[in-house]
Amino acid sequence: MTTAAPPDPFAYLEDGKDPQTIAWTTAQNARTRMALDALPLRDRFARRFEEILTIGTIGVPEICGDRAFFTARHGIAEQASLYVREAAGDRVLLDPAELDANCLVTIDWWFSSPLGSYVAFGLSSRGDEKSVLHVLDVRSGARLGEAIPDTRFCSLVWLPDESGFYYTRHPPGGAYDLRAYRHVLGTAFEEDERIFGEGRKPEETISLVLSSDGRWLVASARLGWARADAYLADTTRAPLSFVPLVEGVDAQFDIVPANERLFARTDDGAPHFRVFEIDPHEPERACWREIVPETEAVLDAIAVTKHALALHYLENVRSVVRLRYPDRNVPLIDATSEGSLHGWSSREDSAWLYTLSSSYFDAPVVCSHLIAPESHSRRVWESVRSPIDAARYRVEQHWFVSKDGTRVPMDVLSHANTPRDGTAPAVLYGYGGFNISLTPAFAPSLVPWLDAGGVYAIANLRGGGEFGEAWHRAGMRERKQNVFDDYIAAAEYLGSSAIADPGRIAISGGSNGGLLVAAVATQRPQLARAVICAVPLTDMLRFHLFLIARLWIAEYGDPEDPLDAHTLRAYSPYHNVRDGTAYPAMLIETAESDTRVDPMHARKFAAKVQAATGGDAPIFAYVEADAGHGVGKPRYKVVSELADRWSFIAWQLGVEGLPATVLG
Repeated sequence: MTTAAPPDPFAYLEDGKDPQTIAWTTAQNARTRMALDALPLRDRFARRFEEILTIGTIGVPEICGDRAFFTARHGIAEQASLYVREAAGDRVLLDPAELDANCLVTIDWWFSSPLGSYVAFGLSSRGDEKSVLHVLDVRSGARLGEAIPDTRFCSLVWLPDESGFYYTRHPPGGAYDLRAYRHVLGTAFEEDERIFGEGRKPEETISLVLSSDGRWLVASARLGWARADAYLADTTRAPLSFVPLVEGVDAQFDIVPANERLFARTDDGAPHFRVFEIDPHEPERACWREIVPETEAVLDAIAVTKHALALHYLENVRSVVRLRYPDRNVPLIDATSEGSLHGWSSREDSAWLYTLSSSYFDAPVVCSHLIAPESHSRRVWESVRSPIDAARYRVEQHWFVSKDGTRVPMDVLSHANTPRDGTAPAVLYGYGGFNISLTPAFAPSLVPWLDAGGVYAIANLRGGGEFGEAWHRAGMRERKQNVFDDYIAAAEYLGSSAIADPGRIAISGGSNGGLLVAAVATQRPQLARAVICAVPLTDMLRFHLFLIARLWIAEYGDPEDPLDAHTLRAYSPYHNVRDGTAYPAMLIETAESDTRVDPMHARKFAAKVQAATGGDAPIFAYVEADAGHGVGKPRYKVVSELADRWSFIAWQLGVEGLPATVLG
């Protein structure tokens, strides 16, 4: 006879509309605001972030015809706008702040048409990412009649004649069962022809790519972040029919069409990835030809230009870009000592490649590379102006040893004058999942903390993609505990190596990183003095029942499977809170409009820790209104969020002063 599990006293917090939940949220927010607003450094932090966030942002341009399209945010603008660069200069095509008085509307994604006549884009509000697809006429700036709902995370490719596009959308109000359709401009979307996805697994995500001549259409169906099937259609043949390029292989395949050939980047038989060339007329796997073998560096992405294939590698978590000509490889970008490539764009019929790169203290810069048959040249296309002097700060990569002997790297950031005597307060950030690589990226919001003598560390935990697919798989499903062990070892290294005061360390993470810090706080409650736990997963036995979380079963495991459930129960933060344990101070944050990770995770975890803790450290919960998982948050909300987090950290780690601004 089995004993029934005890009832969950906080189960009501799973329902955001329950009157008890609303009352709980109101009380928690009032308590948290009263405490944080009274902190002596909060207003000073807010003023600093108000200054710092006047530093703008820039995106990778897409070149279509004689126009370049890109997103950017300048000065005090609350949201990024969509721009077009023409002979006469830059012009704002869409400023989402003009669509809502509270600046809560954001551009989720956009795709410009081949000749630059139109842009298809998705809009959502309050950070909910529930995109509605619209089309804008570039010449007039007017919207066409399209308003296609349920296009969250849309993949879209325009037809060469700009008469319409192939795109993906969900069923009405759905989170799964993504399908691909063909849309003709000016027609009702309800009449769109479904071209791909029927009969696929509901949890798969679908992406589309099309050769520039419009002939070869590739549909990829991804299940999680470790495997994908890919299919090819010749659009000159009717009816449209897809044949498998690869199917049923437990590996990733990224297919890039280039007119009469295809390129496949894959980790199949090569954990660091390699590249095959495919003849679309003979697409069988036996006919594929390897053209870029696996190397010690991880091949992160490929891009096709007219004369060469561009290869983005990660070497010890730093970017290197090489060009593969038919007869040789040559270097293009070497950022191994300074930063990362964050995005690029190219066309198979163009000799130009556009790259976006930055480092922790060097602002983003977009460069255009002219790649000729025998040479290449580079010029700055656009850059973000920043008053931050990178020479004032120190960036060091350290390696530490995890519990099982694995060596793990970590970037440690500090002011150049911060001593290495074991007295500095430190914040440790981590993620460790979904094949996401934490590479150096412009981080001006860290400047006030570093100026105050603090240390900020970013650990490259297993579960990420920094060292290839084996590194990713070493931190997923039944191996997830490796991620927590890596993070614990990182914190211990900071304290034992005189980088930080072991008694003044805070841990911080969001989303999957929120799961990380919640798990570590329950496994090792004395490891850190403070925890920032943002939009987290915490109930790993019920996560799959909410919002879009079934998409993550491939990464975490299935709670309905007894073996997976055993693994999940062993680290599920909510199920490992122990009565009478002295937990560190926590600021647990979520948002009402989060449609990725249900706010119930943060609510339940906060309530349970508050009820269980045997210590005096405060446990705060805050549920932001009119915000989601983080995407689309206006500048003023970001300022407030940063001021809350850093003033809480400073309070808990005993930092009492904040230097005057260095931004003039």
